[in-house]
Amino acid sequence: MAKTNLIKNRAFLSGNEAIAQGAWEAGLKVAAAYPGTPSTEILETLAKFANIDAQWSVNEKVAYEVALGAAIGGARSLFACKHVGLNVAMDPLMTSSYTGIKGGYLVIVADDPGLHSSQNEQDSRWVAVFSKLPMLEPASPAEAYEYAKEAFALSEKFDTPVMLRTTTRVAHTKQDVVTGQRDESQITELSPDIAKYVMVPKNAYAKHILIEKRFDALKAFAEKSKINKLEKGSKSIGFITSGVCYNYLKETFPDASYLKLGMVWPLPEKKITAFAKTVKNVYVIEELDPFLVTHIKAMGVKVKTKHPSFDIGELRPEFMADLVAGKKKKELPATTRKPVLCRGCPHRFVFNTLRKLKFFVTGD
Repeated sequence: MAKTNLIKNRAFLSGNEAIAQGAWEAGLKVAAAYPGTPSTEILETLAKFANIDAQWSVNEKVAYEVALGAAIGGARSLFACKHVGLNVAMDPLMTSSYTGIKGGYLVIVADDPGLHSSQNEQDSRWVAVFSKLPMLEPASPAEAYEYAKEAFALSEKFDTPVMLRTTTRVAHTKQDVVTGQRDESQITELSPDIAKYVMVPKNAYAKHILIEKRFDALKAFAEKSKINKLEKGSKSIGFITSGVCYNYLKETFPDASYLKLGMVWPLPEKKITAFAKTVKNVYVIEELDPFLVTHIKAMGVKVKTKHPSFDIGELRPEFMADLVAGKKKKELPATTRKPVLCRGCPHRFVFNTLRKLKFFVTGD
């Protein structure tokens, strides 16, 4: 089947499809990934474009290195995985923060609050902290589309991989998205640069100094960036939030004031401090770990946050009023069953045979 370019003025896209569309329009040349829900459809969609080298890899580390190699070679590149897959790619990810890139490099990680299809629940925002990489977090497919395009420009401006974090609800929700045309990026000529790309201790030490300077520049960018949006409303209550939680809060508290963070690392500290002074009660609402609230409280800003019973698992729109009121989370009846091995899945026959043989099997 011949590949086709999906060029539309408007399209009804999932978050994953929107990321692919935005990356294609930004001039993406190479995409590598390892499949894992909720990130899989990103590469599946990119494979439909004729002018992208899209390839599955044997694991996430290999995928990261394939895409990084292309970025060092001057081509705009993309890597995608789910949260547990980022653990596998951690070795090259950490060093790529030091080496930087040449062509823009977008690193996508899809977290899975609520463990809809995962063996653990982890918050990938912390990876941005200890790798000193910038991280964007869209709240909708339309933002996923925009942020994917923004990430490539940001990557090349600051000579760094840029992380984009999604969650299951953003990855699989669909929205009407206004799309554009492809901006064909140019591949710059690759030239040897030992000091930049060979991380022996002498070179790595010098690069670490540059990383700290880059981080200061990124913090200044975060203060001015339009993706950190201020929405003026009630002076009685204000929310600092990010990702899909923003949508849930807007449904429940439409008249509140909001500081919606599209760039969750580094944080715009001055903007956060200024916002907190404009409202009487400031709440920080986020899924999974107290990531935002930990850093905001460390800044000396007094905020209210989630009740302990809300500190694990996925947040839902139904929880917002009780959460802000300080009540315990009500357990809602499950609406769907958790994933199982599909009928006809070849793994079923293997596991059935092992069960009959009464073998003790370890695995995820």
